[in-house]
Amino acid sequence: MAYNARMSASDSNRQCDLAIVGGGAAGVLVALHALRSATSAVHIALFEPASTLAQGIAYATPWPEHLLNVPVGKMSGLPERAEDFLDYLQQVDAFPELPREVLAAEYVPRRFYAEYLRARLEQAQASSPARLSVVHDAVIGLQPESIPQQLSLADGEQWQARQVVLACGNSMRPLPVPGAEALPPGKVADAWDYDGVRLLAGDGDLAIIGSGLSMADSVVALANAGHRGRIHVLSRHALLPLAHAHGGAATFDPQPLLAMPLRQKLRVLRGHARDAVAQGLPWQSVMDRIRPLGQALWLSLEAADQRRFLRHVVRYWDVHRHRIAEQVEAQVHALEQSGQLQRHRARLDTVLVLDGTLQVHAHGADGGLAPLQVSALINATGVETRATAMRNPLVQHLLADGHARPGPHGLGLDTSVEHGQLLDANGQPHPAVQVVGSLRIGTLWESLAIPELRGQAQLAARAALG
Repeated sequence: MAYNARMSASDSNRQCDLAIVGGGAAGVLVALHALRSATSAVHIALFEPASTLAQGIAYATPWPEHLLNVPVGKMSGLPERAEDFLDYLQQVDAFPELPREVLAAEYVPRRFYAEYLRARLEQAQASSPARLSVVHDAVIGLQPESIPQQLSLADGEQWQARQVVLACGNSMRPLPVPGAEALPPGKVADAWDYDGVRLLAGDGDLAIIGSGLSMADSVVALANAGHRGRIHVLSRHALLPLAHAHGGAATFDPQPLLAMPLRQKLRVLRGHARDAVAQGLPWQSVMDRIRPLGQALWLSLEAADQRRFLRHVVRYWDVHRHRIAEQVEAQVHALEQSGQLQRHRARLDTVLVLDGTLQVHAHGADGGLAPLQVSALINATGVETRATAMRNPLVQHLLADGHARPGPHGLGLDTSVEHGQLLDANGQPHPAVQVVGSLRIGTLWESLAIPELRGQAQLAARAALG
């Protein structure tokens, strides 16, 4: 790669113009746009403990069954070049058998997206006057009130930066059961431990806690690894992700939704879905129509309606909004039809270790569920969104020192809406600290997908170098 993989102790005295904390998709997108925007020899430092950039949680899987949840034609990392990811796949001849128009609608293995981001990062570095250094260590402390800002690394190094962008990425919720961390090694795997999940495949029954996108990842991984035992899926609502669909586009005007309270918004959306089906369109076309307004719809809700959404609507919203490829949904559905996958609408109570197996106790709306005897558990509870529960030393440091506060409803970190500046405990912005990605979920709600990430990354890079 063209960038310096590790700074020496004497190199620039560990100083940079822009420090990017996090080297997953969000952080790499910030670095990419910073390199493309730079007009002088500024120094950009990207801090990421993992050895490989651009993977993070979503794109770290090497397995071909883990597909993007968005077609190729909508996954460009560059807002001004809408088909850049499609261009890349054709440039590297990844799918030579597929015509361009067919490939644009395909859901390809997620590993290709990480490769794409790394390739575009290297190209941007080669043509930029800026210098990029990648520091393979974690940032565990930040003093945003100092000038320049002071960053503390896990290995004890100290860095100084004129501007900082926090792109820390996602962490998984812990299993919602007392004593989960004391369960025997090899008996519990996180859904994002892609190799670990496949190692559980065999004849024994398994239990997956959670029924969202991570569950679908685990199920297809187990199936492709030859799992023969039953798969019990437990969650409070037991709603499985829904599939994308082909068909025409809805054409209604979504702007009036912004002026409506939550209940009216939902009634109108259901009406649009009925109208779409009556016209021979998939209901998914309604969600696609309002997709560009995701953040505006959240911001249009009063705080009380946002709380109602989080209490009563969010799980139903998620399965309609965050959909999966049709072939993934078909594989999950086939396993359920065969009886190998069994859904349980239940809340986890306890997990007991008995003679080398796990006994899972849960209860549902109708009372207790018969105990399940399984060989292992898979934690598919999804992204941790509560700031105070995030297992990120930097986030906890910022909260403890009053340099940050939880976002609305305790979700993520609080940021200014327009510029994404980190807000301190008193609600005052840190002008030199911007936040990109999942940490902005409480403020913007829609802040996890590539369309939001690429836009935030471009704005953050330009502001930091401005």
